[in-house]
Amino acid sequence: MRVKRHLWAICFSLALFGFTAYVALDTFVLAVAYDTNAVGMNTALFETAAAAAEEPQAAENTTKKTSSNKRTSSGRSSWASSRGSAATDGAAAPYSGDTSYQDENVRVTLTEYTQNDTQIYVADVVVSSAQYLKTAFANDTYGRNVTAATSAIAEANSAILAINGDYYGAQQKGYVIRNGIVYRDTPKGADVLCIYADGTMQVVSDREITAEELARQGVWQAFSFGPGLVENGEVTVDTDDEVGMAMASNPRTAIGMIDANHFVFVVSDGRTNQSEGLSLYQLAQFMQGLGAQTAYNLDGGGSSTMYFNGQVVNNPTTTGGSIKERSVSDIVYIG
Repeated sequence: MRVKRHLWAICFSLALFGFTAYVALDTFVLAVAYDTNAVGMNTALFETAAAAAEEPQAAENTTKKTSSNKRTSSGRSSWASSRGSAATDGAAAPYSGDTSYQDENVRVTLTEYTQNDTQIYVADVVVSSAQYLKTAFANDTYGRNVTAATSAIAEANSAILAINGDYYGAQQKGYVIRNGIVYRDTPKGADVLCIYADGTMQVVSDREITAEELARQGVWQAFSFGPGLVENGEVTVDTDDEVGMAMASNPRTAIGMIDANHFVFVVSDGRTNQSEGLSLYQLAQFMQGLGAQTAYNLDGGGSSTMYFNGQVVNNPTTTGGSIKERSVSDIVYIG
């Protein structure tokens, strides 16, 4: 009888271990592809945005609402917007590679700052249309745990500039709208960054609107990492805010809007002797200092990577502090 009891306990323990291992592998390791050709773009959004721009009075009287948040646009700025200046603790040091790119539709200026004992890389981006602010999945595949290095995804998509996205593939919830197409409409009770076809940004709550409704409102890209950092030019996080169990000082990735079609892509180093890293509040203050009217936190830590003109700009850190890119699910890029 005693042997049977022990045998039952052993079998139960083995079964529990096996189930736990399977859940862990399925959630964090095993790759599951849902769409292996996820390269579509709903460019019809831009036809609607262009039509709205031709009716300025009607557009001025229209305000998109999702809750108490309001999205405002000062118009379709092209090359006229002036660049914001960040408040810094030290003089800006230029990146050793190329620092600018310009063609008839895209202008990028790269600047390196030192603030809070941290190297911060800022790409100031002006585009003639938000259609040039794109996203891409690792291996052109929408799925779970399908990953590749930011630089590899960028090269595969001929990106001029790229940063890591929100690592949607490590989560089973959170809106995923990419290039105007809804891939996931499951809320997780979080801030969602919406980039609209008219080149504006807004942070909304997924508790109050669906991804399909956002797409119908003209959302070109939507991310669900968060939180929002700046809204209407004001910092929206506190000194104690943090992402999950993350350390207070981390490598960070953020994206912000200064004006319609005028964006800032920001990546900071961290976890090294040269760069301590930033808190969310420090990141928000920095984004505000750049002149961002809206800013949002993307996946940070080992994921934080900026790619420009064929090179990785920053110093991505993996576990143990080694300088190496971590594979991620997705990127945001200009191209």
